[in-house]
Amino acid sequence: MTGRPERQVEGIVEARLPSGLYQVDVDGSRRITAHIGGGLERNFIRLLVGDRVVVELTPRDLTRGRIIRKA
Repeated sequence: MTGRPERQVEGIVEARLPSGLYQVDVDGSRRITAHIGGGLERNFIRLLVGDRVVVELTPRDLTRGRIIRKA
């Protein structure tokens, strides 16, 4: 924990990319690249194209994020 506030946005999974990455459409116009957070991996949650997810973005780079849960 670095103490920095992370921004959470909701989006739709558009594509599954190699190396466990996903392309998520946010706000209908912006696409970000995201990986699955630890909680989802441990519980064997499967993500499919079209699933609605919540993504946590870092303040440093708003084009990359971590999928924290399904919405």
